Amino acid sequence: MSSGVAYRCTLPDPAFESAWDSIKMDQAVKDRLIAQAMLALTVRRSVSFDVAPLHGLMVLAGPPGTGKTTLARGLATKVAAMLRPSKVNFLQIDPHGLASASLGKSQQQVGTLFNQTIPEAGMGGFAVILLDEVETLAADRKKMSLEANPVDVHRATDAVLASLDLLTQQHRNILLIATTNYPQAVDDAFLSRADLIEYIPPPNAEARAEIIRDTLEGLGRQWPAIAGLARDMGLFVSASNGMDGRRLRKAVVSALAGSLATARDPSLLSSQQILSALKAAAHAGKEVGREAA
Repeated sequence: MSSGVAYRCTLPDPAFESAWDSIKMDQAVKDRLIAQAMLALTVRRSVSFDVAPLHGLMVLAGPPGTGKTTLARGLATKVAAMLRPSKVNFLQIDPHGLASASLGKSQQQVGTLFNQTIPEAGMGGFAVILLDEVETLAADRKKMSLEANPVDVHRATDAVLASLDLLTQQHRNILLIATTNYPQAVDDAFLSRADLIEYIPPPNAEARAEIIRDTLEGLGRQWPAIAGLARDMGLFVSASNGMDGRRLRKAVVSALAGSLATARDPSLLSSQQILSALKAAAHAGKEVGREAA
C-alpha cells in the first residue's frame, strides 16, 4: 500500500452505510454535508474555478469521539451511491505515515501522495479521499516549535497547499474530506481553501437518547431483556450530559462489568448499573478536561 494510505476500497460500502446511520445528529447537518459533497463533484466539474472557486475540500472539526471519521466514511459511501454507475474509489490517509525524520523526506512523500497516489485513485471515475487528523498534515506554521524540525514541517505544509491547488485545477473528480480534533492547530491557509467547515459537537440530549437506545437495542438482539431498560431513558440522558458518542456507547456496554453476575449473564443488567456507569464516565471526562486545561 502506498505511503500514507491506511485503507482503500471501492464504494459504496455497506459497512460505511451502517456507520453513517450510527452517528446520531441533526439530519439537517447530514443533508448539508451530502449536498456540499455532490456540489463538489458535479457543479465544480462544469464551471470554471474563477466563477465557482471550489477546492473540493470539506473539513469536519470537533472534539475527539464525536464521530468525524465515521461520518466522513459514511458521507463517502452516500455520495458514491448517488454517482452510480460511475466508479468511486476511497482512500483513507494516515498523515503519520508521511512523517519522516529525514530533512525533506516528508515534503517528497506529500508531493507523491497529492500528485500521484490521489490522482490515480480518481482515474476512470471519482475518488473520495479522507485526510484524517489533518492537523498533522497541514500544521499551523505560525505555531511551530524551533525544537521540532520546523523547516521540514514548514516545507511539508507548503507542499500540501501547493499540491492541493494543483489537484483542484486538474482533478475535479476528486473530493477531499479532512477531519481534525484541533482546528486551531491547522494552518489558516489550508482552512481558507475549504468549501465547507462543519463543526461536529458532542451530541445533544436528543442525540444522546438515540445513541443510548441504539446501543441497548443492539445488545437486546442478543439479550432481549436489555432493550426494555430504555424505559429509564430520561435518567440516562441526564446522567450523560457532555459526553461524546464514543464514550457514551462504551459506558453503556461497560455497565455489563458492573458486577460479575452481569458480566457472565448480560440479561441481568439493571438500569442502576447503566446509570452508575454513565455517571462514572461523565465524571472521568470532566476530570480529564480539567487536567488538560
